[in-house]
Amino acid sequence: MSAKPDGAFDHRIAVHGSDEEFVATSVPFLLEGLAADGEPPPLVVTTPAKIDMVRDALGRDHRLVEFVSSADWYDGSAPNTLAKAAGYIAANAGPRGQIHAIAEPDWSGRAGSSSRESAEWVRYEAMLNVLLAPFEVTAMCPYDTRVASPSIVEAALRTHPTSMHGVERRVSTWYENPMALIARLDSTPLPPRPSDAAVVSSDGDVDGFVVAQATAHGLSSVDAGVFSSAVAEVVALARAGLVYAWPVAGASVCEVVSAAGDMDDLLIGFRPPAAAEPAPGQGLWFTRQVCSYVDVRPSDPGWVVRVQS
Repeated sequence: MSAKPDGAFDHRIAVHGSDEEFVATSVPFLLEGLAADGEPPPLVVTTPAKIDMVRDALGRDHRLVEFVSSADWYDGSAPNTLAKAAGYIAANAGPRGQIHAIAEPDWSGRAGSSSRESAEWVRYEAMLNVLLAPFEVTAMCPYDTRVASPSIVEAALRTHPTSMHGVERRVSTWYENPMALIARLDSTPLPPRPSDAAVVSSDGDVDGFVVAQATAHGLSSVDAGVFSSAVAEVVALARAGLVYAWPVAGASVCEVVSAAGDMDDLLIGFRPPAAAEPAPGQGLWFTRQVCSYVDVRPSDPGWVVRVQS
């Protein structure tokens, strides 16, 4: 069966276990993009070795395709990559977002380095289904079973409405409502806060507190200042509460605990600000861009927001 689910965004997964399978699925996909009326050059993000394979298979047509290595595209956090994708679409895609793109993270690198990192990328894949829904982007995400673990592949199948089987596209029986999946990921309990964590009231000198703590945790003065600004955006949303700080694995962690604040939106801080002056809640976009991790959890009452430099 070949079908496309409702919505403009076409998000496909291509699970493969050999170079031959990768090329056999990727080349027809790119030719589809090259033949599409009004579309800009397709984009391919994958490893250098696979880029060479696709170039060879395309022949002269490879000059009509944009190639970027996974290491260069996925060079930061999942929110960083989300911002990069949004910027690329805005700058290069057609007026309705038309573009064909192949995007494959390097699962032997950061994306697959820990269960925490893998969960960040699963959330990223799920969010694409929501944030790119209005745009006519056609994306294919290869998952190489020689590198990506079975658990990563299984999770990825839940974030793609369609799957590729050779050149045939099928509606996925694994696909899960993206907001339900994100909600489940965001319900995972956070590790307990250390009992000896430093603390200050949000009515106090939070900036000085965060800078001092982050510097003591090994951050440079510049990085400590950026981290303090990121925490300030959270405090502004929370409006009142307590700010805790402690070190972890060469980084600094701050946790804002508040009985107030409006953080019900599962996508808070993930949507790019549409104007020079961000709307309420969009300051968390900055926080997500400059921090390794940002976790938002409901508390009783209020919210807990934990950020890591």
